[in-house]
Amino acid sequence: MESGVNVNSKGSSQHEILEVFKREMGFNPPRKFSRRISASEALVKRIGLAGKLDGHEGCVNTIEFNYCGHHLVSGSDDRRVMIWNVATRSLVLSYASGHVRLGQVAENGHVETKKLGKHHGRVHKLAVEPGSPHIFYSCGEDGLVRHFDLRSNSSTKLFCCSSFTENNQHSSSNSLRLNTIVIDPRNPNYFSVGGSDKYARLYDIRRFQLPSSNLDQPVNTFCPKHLIETQDVHITGMAYSATSELLVSYNDELIYLFQKNMGLGPDPMAVSHEDLDNLEEPQTYSGHRNSLTVKGVSFFGPNSEYVMSGSDCGHIFIWNKRGGGLVRVMEGDRRIVNQVESHPDIPVLASSGLEKNIKLWVPMSDDILPLPHDLQEIVESNRRGREDHSRVTLTPDVIMHVLRLHRRQALAYIERRHNRDDLASDDEEDENDAYILGLPDGDGSIEDGNSSECNIV
Repeated sequence: MESGVNVNSKGSSQHEILEVFKREMGFNPPRKFSRRISASEALVKRIGLAGKLDGHEGCVNTIEFNYCGHHLVSGSDDRRVMIWNVATRSLVLSYASGHVRLGQVAENGHVETKKLGKHHGRVHKLAVEPGSPHIFYSCGEDGLVRHFDLRSNSSTKLFCCSSFTENNQHSSSNSLRLNTIVIDPRNPNYFSVGGSDKYARLYDIRRFQLPSSNLDQPVNTFCPKHLIETQDVHITGMAYSATSELLVSYNDELIYLFQKNMGLGPDPMAVSHEDLDNLEEPQTYSGHRNSLTVKGVSFFGPNSEYVMSGSDCGHIFIWNKRGGGLVRVMEGDRRIVNQVESHPDIPVLASSGLEKNIKLWVPMSDDILPLPHDLQEIVESNRRGREDHSRVTLTPDVIMHVLRLHRRQALAYIERRHNRDDLASDDEEDENDAYILGLPDGDGSIEDGNSSECNIV
C-alpha cells in the first residue's frame, strides 16, 4: 500500500484529556484550547457528513469560506454564485455571474456585477491578498497574471508566464496555461503560480515596480527531482501553510510539500546534476488520484497540521502533514471530488465535485471512525490508474463532458493564437472594454442550452 496509516487513537485520546485538564487548571486560555483540540487526530477521525447545500444546477467547481467562516460562497457550471449561511445551511443569496466578476451586494439584496479585466481563456483561480480584501490576483489559461486593486478600480497585467528553455528565451508561442495562484500568508509580497508544466514558480510583487525586460522570471522554482525530466505532468492546485510551506498537487502524480530551502532557483534549467543530488526531497502524499478535473489541494487545522485533497475515485483524503500517513478517507461524491476547503476557525470542512451540491463535514461521531475496509483496493486502483495513465471507468455523462472540453480547448487555442499579437495593447483596451475574468462574452465556454456542463481536463 502506498500510504502509511497512522491509527494512534489511544495516544490522541490521552492528548485530548490532557488538554481538558490544562484548561480546567487555568493553563489553557479558551482560544488556545480550541485550536489545540481542533488539531487533535482523534477529532479528525470523528469527522462525518453533517449535511448538504442544494441549489446549484451544475457541477460545483469552487467553494470558499469568508474570513470569519459564517458564510460559504460557491461557483458552478450553472454560472451562478451562491452565498450560504453555514450554521443554518440555508441559501442567503444567489445571482447570475456570467462567469467571474466583482459582485457588489446592497443591503436590500440587490446585486450589481462589474467586469474588471480580460483573459483569453478560462480562469480557474483567484487569490485575495491576506489582510487586504481590496487586492487580488488572477491567472488564466492564456498564461497571463493580473493584479487588481478595487480601491482604484485598476487592473494591471503583470506578465505572461512562459515555459523554461535552454537559452532562456521567452515568447508568446511557449506560454503556459495557468491553473492556480496562491499568496504567501506570512509575506504577501510573494505569490506562486502553477500550470501546464512541472514547475511551481515563486514571484515577488515588488520586482514589478522596477523596470525590467524579463518580468516572467521567477525568484524561485520548485519541482520534485524525479519529475524534472518528464513532460507529461502539470500542476492543478497549490496552497500555502501557516508557516509558508508550499503544497503542490500534480495531475496524474502525487502531492508534494516544499520547504523554502528546496527551491531550484530562478532558472531550473541551469541547475547542475550535483546540486540536484544534494537537494532535499519534499514530503509526499499519496493514495488519491488527480487526473480528470482541475483539483485543488488544501490544509486543515489551526497550524496546517493536515493535508486534504479530493480524488477521481470520489473520496476525500486527509493526511498528516508530518509523515504523510492517512488519517481519514471519506466518500465525498459518487464520481469525483474537486475541492475540499476548511473553515478558518473550527474543525469544519466543505467539499464539492461533479454532484450539484456542497457537502459539510464536522466531527460529529461519538466514536473514532476507521479507514475504509476497502482502502487498499481504492489506493491500488488509483495507483494503477496513475502509472498506466489510463482513464477510470466513466459514466456516459462524464464522457460527454470530456468530449465537450476537448472541443472548447481547441477553440480556445485558436482564439489565443489569434489574439497573441494583440496582448501588447490589452492594457489600453481594458480601460474601455467590458470583459469578465474568464472567457469573453459569447465565446461558448458553456455549451448552448447546457449550463450544467462540468469542466473535465
